[in-house]
Amino acid sequence: MGVDWYPQREAALLRHFGRSVLLVEDSRMFSTIVRFRLETELGVRVTHCAAMQPLRDVLNDSGDEYALAIVDLNLPGASPCEALDAVLSQSIPALVFTGSSGEATRDLMLAKGATDYVVKDNPSAVQQVVTGVDRMLAGGHARVLVPDCGSPDTQAVAALLQRQRFQVQTVADGAAALAVLDAERDVDIVVIDLDGRRDDGLVLLCEIRRRYADMGVRVVGICGQDDDMLASRFLRSGGDDFVRKPIRAEEFTCRLFHLAAMHKRFQALNLIASRDYLTDVYNRRYFYEAGRRLVDRVERFDGKASIAIMDIDHFKRLNDTYGHEVGDMVLKAVARRLKARLGGRHLLARLGGEEFGVLFEGLGLAEAVASCDMLRRELAAAPIEADGEPITITVSTGVAAIEGHEVFDNHLNAADQFLYMAKHAGRDRVFSELSLPAALAG
Repeated sequence: MGVDWYPQREAALLRHFGRSVLLVEDSRMFSTIVRFRLETELGVRVTHCAAMQPLRDVLNDSGDEYALAIVDLNLPGASPCEALDAVLSQSIPALVFTGSSGEATRDLMLAKGATDYVVKDNPSAVQQVVTGVDRMLAGGHARVLVPDCGSPDTQAVAALLQRQRFQVQTVADGAAALAVLDAERDVDIVVIDLDGRRDDGLVLLCEIRRRYADMGVRVVGICGQDDDMLASRFLRSGGDDFVRKPIRAEEFTCRLFHLAAMHKRFQALNLIASRDYLTDVYNRRYFYEAGRRLVDRVERFDGKASIAIMDIDHFKRLNDTYGHEVGDMVLKAVARRLKARLGGRHLLARLGGEEFGVLFEGLGLAEAVASCDMLRRELAAAPIEADGEPITITVSTGVAAIEGHEVFDNHLNAADQFLYMAKHAGRDRVFSELSLPAALAG
């Protein structure tokens, strides 16, 4: 357990750092502990109000946009639930932290619009608050896709999730859902109602898993039909959860909050694992994963894409002359310049040593070659300051088109061969199959 704590804590800080949480609690003990744990474990900013009047002042005169509020039902100077009503009136999601228990209290809180609640009746109550806040903050950023597979309950399910402040998008059918996943790639959860066209729902699940397994899209099935085997079929096909109707709103949303939090944790940890430690661009492992997905998209949509491998010329000589510390400074400077030029549209990674890879999505070979040549000229024209001394850097690049029905490794190997040709031809140049006629003629 101790081995996993640090990356999980770092993942939480990545997800929630800098977000503001309002803590409405009159108990000094609870407020001190909750505030400390939220700030140190989740990285959030906490504003504390111990009575009703300070809460009114904060709500009336605060420039902060609160991601959520933790609210005690009974505050000094307030009638029961007045604090909760005040928070909800500002459209701030609320987690109720109360000493009151029982179904009547729970039903009242949920009827008013509270998103979650924790009862102060056991030693794990504070842990439940921290977990609940983590879950709600993750869920607030979670995007849920709800395809209409012919069930009469699809719109009701979407409305329920919207009330819990998930970002919900409904689409006409499974084909539209796949189009959204292809185009936008930021969907966290897909909810499939199998009470309509059941086979369509199962086919959609299988296609999601075939195309997007590495993206970590979570898929939840719901169904009210009497079929004992359906849940196992759905889960065996790659579903993450299965809920039977009639849907209990509290249970259903808790499951999705939990799933969304797990998914965001996975994404944050994956982000940490996918970065190169020195240059903070993507690493070789992620480049291979993204490249295989890109090849799949290009084949399915007959699109354009290219791959480039870029190598800093005479880097070993630079290390031997100036030392590895200066070499590291040069690598970081080159990565910064490439990232600034390529932006978020094209994927940049350090493949190892002094080699960088670029996946150009939407660019054919000629366009990618032109882009790489521009990068080559700009890098050569602006010396890098290292320990007060300007160092001129040149790069050699091999570029290959991603086309046909080849596996990603073949495209990568082609770019690597063109890089070898660029170096053999004298370095400081871009080489591709477009360069072959001139090279052969020479």
